[in-house]
Amino acid sequence: MISPEYCQTMTRYNQWQNNGLRGHIEALDEDALCLDRGAFFGSIFETVNHLLWGDLLWMSRFDGGAGPSVDVEGNTRLTANKAEWDRLRSNADGRMIEWAAQIKPADLTGDLTWYSGMSGRELTEPKALCVTHFFNHQTHHRGQIHAMLTAAGQTPQPTDLPFMPES
Repeated sequence: MISPEYCQTMTRYNQWQNNGLRGHIEALDEDALCLDRGAFFGSIFETVNHLLWGDLLWMSRFDGGAGPSVDVEGNTRLTANKAEWDRLRSNADGRMIEWAAQIKPADLTGDLTWYSGMSGRELTEPKALCVTHFFNHQTHHRGQIHAMLTAAGQTPQPTDLPFMPES
């Protein structure tokens, strides 16, 4: 279904896109960043926090490292401000890059079992499906963020994978 090369490409894409968001988030004042824009998680800041929270949660399942510092109820309030979000986002992106660089085909086989706080039960799914969901989740929420930034008068970078610069 997927390969280590897919994971490496998608973690680079994730980092490229998140780096592109940084300047826009920094440019917005607190009111614009926290304004409820009618998205699923409300504001740009709540959405970037949810996305970071989800990335940390899934990475803890994949690499056995630390998960987010708050539970599911606090997922949109993971960070208190732009500077903290930027620091944690950068660290998380680096962690994903390192994970993908070390992944082997065998790491993407078999099942992953975890307790889901959102569904309130233990789940088991194929690892490849979970990794694919991880990347789809990122793309989905960054699309929402892109739309909210556009509505806020920003001009986010292209999101098309073929436009990703080579590293």
